[in-house]
Parts: sequence; C-alpha cells; structure tokens
Amino acid sequence: MCGRYALYTDYATILERFHIEESAVGEGEYSPSYNIAPSQKVLAVVNDGTKNRLGYLKWGLVPPWAKDQKIGYKMINARAETAAEKPSFRHAFKKKRCLIIADAFYEWQRTDEGKIPMLAKLKSGKPFAFAGLWETWQSPDGETVNTCTILTTQANRVMGTIHDRMPVMLSEEGEKPWLDPEQAPQVLEELLKPFDSDEMETFEVSDAVNSPKHNGPELIRKVG
Repeated sequence: MCGRYALYTDYATILERFHIEESAVGEGEYSPSYNIAPSQKVLAVVNDGTKNRLGYLKWGLVPPWAKDQKIGYKMINARAETAAEKPSFRHAFKKKRCLIIADAFYEWQRTDEGKIPMLAKLKSGKPFAFAGLWETWQSPDGETVNTCTILTTQANRVMGTIHDRMPVMLSEEGEKPWLDPEQAPQVLEELLKPFDSDEMETFEVSDAVNSPKHNGPELIRKVG
C-alpha cells in the first residue's frame, strides 16, 4: 500500500510540470510537506475535458453513496487490478481520474529487527504523479467533501525488495491519457503498470517519519 509520501517541489515548478491552466490553490496556500498522511489535504490535478486544474483533495475516498465519511480511512488505496469493477471505485475509474503530485513516497521494510522506513523517489529528483481517483460526497448537513485514493499495483524490481505492492506512478506521457475523461478502458489498463525500476532509487530514512507529527526536510535524508 501507499500510506505516506512527500511533496516539496516549489509551486511554480508544479504549475509548469503538470501543465496547470487553472488553480484553486494560490502560491501562498501551498507549502511543502515531507510526511503527508491519510485524511490530510493532498495536491491533485483533474481535467474537465479542456484544461488541467490544480486543487486540494482529502486523502481517503468517500463514495457518493456513503452514509459516513469515516469510510474514507479504509479507502486511501485502490488496487489497480480491480478498481474498475469495485462498487466503491468504478464510477471514479470511469470519469473521475486525477494525478496526485509527489516527490517521493515511504514504504516500510520488514526485517528481523522490525520495520525500517525506506524512501523511494526518481533518480532525476523530479516530481511525478500517482494515478488517483476522486469523488465528491455530500454530508447530511450539506457539507461538500472532495476526496481521493491512490491506485496500487505489483511492485517493480526496486520496490520488490521492500514490499510486494507499490503506488501506480505514471510516466509523463501517461498523465494526459489518464486524465482524459473520455479515455478508452484498454488504454487506461496499459497505464497501470509498475514504474520503470531503472528510473528509481530507494534508501533508508529516519524512523521519525513513523509519526505524522514530524514533518521536515530531515525526513527525506538518507541514513545508515
């Protein structure tokens, strides 16, 4: 699963890299986060059929039919292999796909001594996008909540030494077709593959990342 990640690229770079034409997030509203956790706001890109829009979504998808938004705590991830068919995700998979922007993500490696936090990122140091799904939920008192989930797939060679699953990281070329609300299902399926191992690196980081209360650049530094 993917349960923690980091985004620290500057605002101007995000606008350029992800071809943002409209933003609900002002430069002053954006701040780097080195330990993004479920239920927090995450920076995402959606497309309305004509332009890319940047905004915040709450991490943990709540289907429109849900009676309580607490269901989102169980829906931070969706398996790429079954998302198109699962009642909780199939509507979003058809029409509400998004990019969730990141610079790195964390995974915990099981060892005889316990779990070791590992950071995974691109060797290039550039930001990338997770394949995400989003939904809008209305509470009984009329509150509108926009939520999302991150798709996961089988681990690639690099991540396979740490965990058997990994988030779906889209290639730059795959981002536009993923956002296209009219995209054919067979094209989408081709995008949901493990990312190229040769473009990634992983290393051990401080166990301070275990608590979302810690959120500073020291969390992404290599230790050991």
